[in-house]
Amino acid sequence: MWTDGLRLALTTFTVAPLRPPAELSRVTASWAMRFAPAVGALLGSFAGGLLWTFRFAGLPPLLAGALTVGALALLTRGMHLDGLADTVDGLGSYRSRDQALAIMKKPDVGAFGVVALVLTVLIQSAAFAVVSIPGVVVAVATGRLAAVIACRRGVAAARPDGLGAFVAGSVGWPAIAANTAFVLILGVLSESWKGIAAVLVAASLTFALLAHIKRRLGGITGDVLGFLIEAATTIVLIGLSLPRL
Repeated sequence: MWTDGLRLALTTFTVAPLRPPAELSRVTASWAMRFAPAVGALLGSFAGGLLWTFRFAGLPPLLAGALTVGALALLTRGMHLDGLADTVDGLGSYRSRDQALAIMKKPDVGAFGVVALVLTVLIQSAAFAVVSIPGVVVAVATGRLAAVIACRRGVAAARPDGLGAFVAGSVGWPAIAANTAFVLILGVLSESWKGIAAVLVAASLTFALLAHIKRRLGGITGDVLGFLIEAATTIVLIGLSLPRL
């Protein structure tokens, strides 16, 4: 069953040309979310390799960072950035729960979403220009840890259908603890204390954002997962970009 979960994680979080599992179940969904940070580390390793190649080729740092952000968007079908824009539009509308969810489901992007997208891409591009290659791995893996946290037991789905309904409440605390330890180890190996601090801050803010989203929307959706992934990734990149004290 875990092999189906791994395949589902790869086909959900990346453009890997694999067939999805023949049968989808809550157990498979649970395994898929448990593998999310590992898939994130794999994506981060690929992105880090691209960034190293761009730097080695002598590209300007900001251009190298922007190309890396673009490559990550292609590798994930842009789903997380789309979720970021939709969620910010919904939350920023200050409408009722049902109205906010309706806004998030619309295919167009509003002013709040556009601003969030532009700022996120700019911040990530600038951060990729200065962080270490292992730091890229930590940031991308932490983003997927945020998705694991969002799918913890006790968090409902905001809608009865969609990705959120499939994975909501599918991850227990032991799996969250194990994945957090995995990402913290990556942080230690890459950036020592700064990596640990960045991961912990991102995880803490994920819990805070999730609590707010639960109050506003009643639970998670696929868009919310994308929003939290991009938010946590960006937070870690900001932390790793800070000068050493």
